[in-house]
Amino acid sequence: MAIAWNINYLHALYFPTTKVQFLPFILFLASLYKIPWQRNKEKIRKPKHNCSTRATDYAFLYSIFGVLISKYAFSYFMNRLLIVTGGTKGIGKAIIWKFAANGFDIITCARTKKDLLSLQEEFESAFTQNKLFWQCADLSKKEQVLQFAEFINWLNRPIDVLVNNSGFFVPGQVYNEPEGALESQIDANLYSAYYLSRALLSSMIKRQDGHIFTMCSIASIIAYPNGGSYSISKFALYGMTKVLREELKDKGIRVTAILPGATLTASWEGTSLPADRFMKSEDVAEAIYSTHCLSKNTVVEDIVLRPQLGDIN
Repeated sequence: MAIAWNINYLHALYFPTTKVQFLPFILFLASLYKIPWQRNKEKIRKPKHNCSTRATDYAFLYSIFGVLISKYAFSYFMNRLLIVTGGTKGIGKAIIWKFAANGFDIITCARTKKDLLSLQEEFESAFTQNKLFWQCADLSKKEQVLQFAEFINWLNRPIDVLVNNSGFFVPGQVYNEPEGALESQIDANLYSAYYLSRALLSSMIKRQDGHIFTMCSIASIIAYPNGGSYSISKFALYGMTKVLREELKDKGIRVTAILPGATLTASWEGTSLPADRFMKSEDVAEAIYSTHCLSKNTVVEDIVLRPQLGDIN
């Protein structure tokens, strides 16, 4: 399994990053001041106050207590966790910034290590109290999806939010698009979300908690010229999201489909249309975060977003 170069795993898992998380260590170290086997009782003058003697005699118990607290305090005071695929650009990057600004640690992936290193540099400059975990992965390949899932599960962190965001768009029509366009977009736009969700759901079901977002599209509900296999893959992804919603509603896991219209991302590079004809990636991220912040009694099943002037055909 390819390991993210920016991760010191023991540090990431166990080293506290907030003042509150240092409390267990302080208790533990303080308890070691005079543990029973480190003092010669015969040479130590008995204190006048019984309370001091009792505190010293039970120092070893305090040390055990400190260790137990450290085990559970880490998970209690740890930042919440967002997993978002394809997080180095566009909507994925905007989602990372929005959630990190609200105290989340992040796990992400992308195909290009250079982009991930650039993201890491920006992230560490912007957020000093958050952790960023990443791995190079091409999620159009099943084995790399499963490797990424293994990486996530190995970190052993409770998953609060999963955003299946990775995918790409190849314009064309069914009768004349390039050979293999359907297979490649099904792999990237549908199977990536299918296999990753399957691999991570067991821990979420066990906790009876979590929120899954799938990045569908307006093309998931409306066919349009030049959509071709992209529309087919996004219709399928929307169907999968509906299935997950029904399967997980009694397991405490919320499921939301995101259906954005034209958003100014790399998919629209080279367009002659003005920027204000498109939605902003930050607006999509804001909608996702706001939806997640609703109480667990409520789920927004679909988020449909369009440019103010409507769809771009």
